[in-house]
Amino acid sequence: MSGKTRGKVFGTRQIATTGILAAVATVLFAFVPSIPVVPNIYNLDFSNIPVMLGGFAMGPIPGLVILLIKDVVHFLIRGLSETVGVGDIADFITCASFMLPAAIMYQRKRTLKTAMTGMVVGMVLVTVISVFLNKWFLFPTFSRLIPYMTLEKIVETIGKVFPFADTEWKALLLVTAPFNLIKSIMIMVVTFFIYKPLSPILKGNWGRR
Repeated sequence: MSGKTRGKVFGTRQIATTGILAAVATVLFAFVPSIPVVPNIYNLDFSNIPVMLGGFAMGPIPGLVILLIKDVVHFLIRGLSETVGVGDIADFITCASFMLPAAIMYQRKRTLKTAMTGMVVGMVLVTVISVFLNKWFLFPTFSRLIPYMTLEKIVETIGKVFPFADTEWKALLLVTAPFNLIKSIMIMVVTFFIYKPLSPILKGNWGRR
């Protein structure tokens, strides 16, 4: 097989794999019920696992494409009515913050240690970013676009589940940050266990495992 033919086949397979992973991620995000940690504010879902798989198998750009498709389709189906699209923007930013360091580092050196290091870096990054994203974007935007979701109401809702979070900063530091950290750890663990068995399928037996 010539290099030209090989490259064409690989390109076609990569596009197909990206589409399949994006479809799985979309189904997990839009149709599989999430676990409400704080109803209407923080929900636990596993739709970012296909994003991580794509990032590791094909690189950060395909990973971002999978993530973008997932969030755009979710916005069109459910996001506009649920969070006025704000939740989809936040999901894109937080997941990209988690996936990109891991995918970039792994593409440079494909070892288990590098993959784990990249995911740990991503976990720290998404935990920090989530605090300021909620503080400066999510909470204020919800308050402006959704009449009944004032800042006081948001803090009150979080406080009903976590009574110790009775101020905005307590909610951010004691609930938002741990929630995103724990969610990232769960996604990391699942990705860790399923990536290697799925790697030959995701790569179509091209590339290194």
